[in-house]
Amino acid sequence: MTPPAGWYPDPSTPGTERWWDGTAWTDHRRTSAAVTAAYQPPQQQPGFGSPQQQPGFGTTVIQQSGTGPGPAGGGRAKIAAISVAGAVLVASIVTGVVVLQDDDGGDPQGSPAPTASTVDEPSPTPTTSAPETSTPDEDPDTLVDQLNGITLPVPDGWEKADDTVGNELALQTPDTYDCPGDPGLCRQGKITSSTATGTDERSPKKLAEADIKDAADAAYDEDSINRKPFGGMTRHERVKAGTVAVGGRSGYFVRWRVHTNKGSGGYVQSLAFPSSTGSEAMVVVRFTIDAGKGAPPLSDIDEVIEGIRPVGDSETGGGVGSSVGPS
Repeated sequence: MTPPAGWYPDPSTPGTERWWDGTAWTDHRRTSAAVTAAYQPPQQQPGFGSPQQQPGFGTTVIQQSGTGPGPAGGGRAKIAAISVAGAVLVASIVTGVVVLQDDDGGDPQGSPAPTASTVDEPSPTPTTSAPETSTPDEDPDTLVDQLNGITLPVPDGWEKADDTVGNELALQTPDTYDCPGDPGLCRQGKITSSTATGTDERSPKKLAEADIKDAADAAYDEDSINRKPFGGMTRHERVKAGTVAVGGRSGYFVRWRVHTNKGSGGYVQSLAFPSSTGSEAMVVVRFTIDAGKGAPPLSDIDEVIEGIRPVGDSETGGGVGSSVGPS
């Protein structure tokens, strides 16, 4: 058994946390909340002098003053000293375990995987729960992508998808229809948010331009199980592209009108921008909307882009790139 996806202490880099996707470590890292939390000095205890913080262990050592109680004060000082010694011993054991795990090997990226809970060695506790598409406590009007540190608004007539692939989160239109090509069920709209993988590209423009063909193929040519719901693509036109502000960051989008052998085809759009959290990985948001009757309006795409925000910062909007119009 392995722990669920989430943020865990990075065994290879003290003071940081790393994203575990449920099977392997990813490249996403962030500074540990315990490191960035401001230290609050403890209050002075009457009769015991000024407390001092033992660096690195979070244990308060109480020094007995010359005017403090006799035997009782000495007993407390001994207890405090024993607590520090115990903390040192535990820290030494933990360090030894980490070193041994490192020597025994771990995942291909060089960090050992977090272990499942056992009697002798408890598993690490995630500081942030794994991303989910929907829970009773979530805002039904917002999709939270914890991995990439963003939230997306849910337009009217859309819903959060219950079934996702890997770390990909999705919005979709609720109704389905029989695909005009190979047998199966199709939807008139879908929006996905995921991390750009398999590339070191940091240019939003280059990333969006490279992703748009894959987005069109996946939506209107051949799906993941080799079916052609629309009989394959026949041609496409580039109808819109440009720089756009995404949650205060500069992004770039490309939109195609896609024509298919069967059915009315539709529109696909790839949007790329850097995340504002952690290692600032590149994020790709894909939009697919049919061109047929009853499909959502294309303005839903702009509504979602304008509503993307960093997690925990609902006020951020516009900003970098907002003055640059689409071409």
